[in-house]
Amino acid sequence: MDCSLPLPPARNDQQRIALVIQYQGTHFQGWQRQPNQRTVQQEIETAIRAVTQAPVTLHAAGRTDTGVHAAAQVAHFDAPSQIPAYRWATILNNRLSQDVLIRASASVPSTWHARFSANWRRYRYTLYTEPRPNLFVRPFTWHYYHHPLDEQLIQSALEQLLGYHHLSAFQRSGTSRPHAWVDVQFVSCQRQDPFIHIEVQASGFLYGMMRLLVGLLVEVGNGERSLEEFRDIWTQERRDVVKYAAPAQGLCLLRVGYPEFPFDQAIWFDTFPKFVVG
Repeated sequence: MDCSLPLPPARNDQQRIALVIQYQGTHFQGWQRQPNQRTVQQEIETAIRAVTQAPVTLHAAGRTDTGVHAAAQVAHFDAPSQIPAYRWATILNNRLSQDVLIRASASVPSTWHARFSANWRRYRYTLYTEPRPNLFVRPFTWHYYHHPLDEQLIQSALEQLLGYHHLSAFQRSGTSRPHAWVDVQFVSCQRQDPFIHIEVQASGFLYGMMRLLVGLLVEVGNGERSLEEFRDIWTQERRDVVKYAAPAQGLCLLRVGYPEFPFDQAIWFDTFPKFVVG
C-alpha cells in the first residue's frame, strides 16, 4: 500500500488526471516502481514522461503484488492542462504494451487522491477445480484439484470476518502500515461449475492479505481445518499458523469505490469476466 501523504494541490497550469487501469500481472513485478524490475507504475510513468518531457509520479489506490492482476485499478497524476483530460487514455495506450491498458481518463479536483479518497477496494480470487489442466484459464486461476472444496464452508469462514477487525494473521512481514485494523464490508464464495470465486471488499487490504486468507480458506474448504480453528487463528492473531499464500495469478483487483467518481459505472464496475467451461 502507498503510505505517502496526500500530494499538494496541482498548480494552476496543471490538472489532476484520474485513470482506470487494467493489467495482466503475469509479467510485472507488481505495481510499485522498483530498480531494474518491470512494474506497472514504471511502465505508465515512462509513457507519461514521453509526452510531458518532465518527471511524473503516478499514485495508485493500492499496490498489487507480483503476478496479481487488476480489472479496474485507479491512479492519478498531475499533467499540463493544455492536454484535454479525456485524451490521456488514448495517448497512453498508444505507448503502452499489450498487457496494460488505460480504460479511461478524466479530470478530477486538485484535492482528489486515488488512495486517500477511496472508500473501499474489492478483490476476487478464482480457483479452477477440474482435474484436467486448461491452458486458457491457467494465467488467471489457481489450479486446485487435489481435494474437493466445500464452498459453503468457505462462505461460513468468510462471514466471520465481516466488520472491523484486527487481521494481523493475514499480513506479511515488511509492511510499513502502522496497524492491522480492517473494515471488511462484503464477502462471497460462489461455485460456477469447476470455478470457485472468492470475493472480499474492505476499506483497505494488508500486505499479502488476500493470498494468505485464501490459503487458509482452502484448508477450511478441504476439511483440514474447522470453522472454529479458523476463527481461533485470526482472532488470536496466529500469524505463525498461516503458512501458505495462494498463488498470485488467481488474484485480481476488481474495482475501487469513491464517494465521487468521474467515470461511468460501465468503465470500472464489472470488467473482469468469469470463465464458463462446458
